Amino acid sequence: MVSFIGGLPVRLLANRIGFTVYNLAQLKIMQEVITLTVFIPFAVFYMNQPFKWDFLWAGLCLLGAVYFMFRT
Repeated sequence: MVSFIGGLPVRLLANRIGFTVYNLAQLKIMQEVITLTVFIPFAVFYMNQPFKWDFLWAGLCLLGAVYFMFRT
């Protein structure tokens, strides 16, 4: 709880800076990519969860989302 409250000003500042460069949909896609990039190795290596092919398919779907959100 303390780390959540302590990091709030940093997150708010990052969102304000990010919103000047990217639109809301791009920020959300980046958030999901970062989350899965961190969470999947954590789940597999630290929590000893078995690797599922669904992890790969979800990652490929996100790569498609990144492509469509950031193309000009």
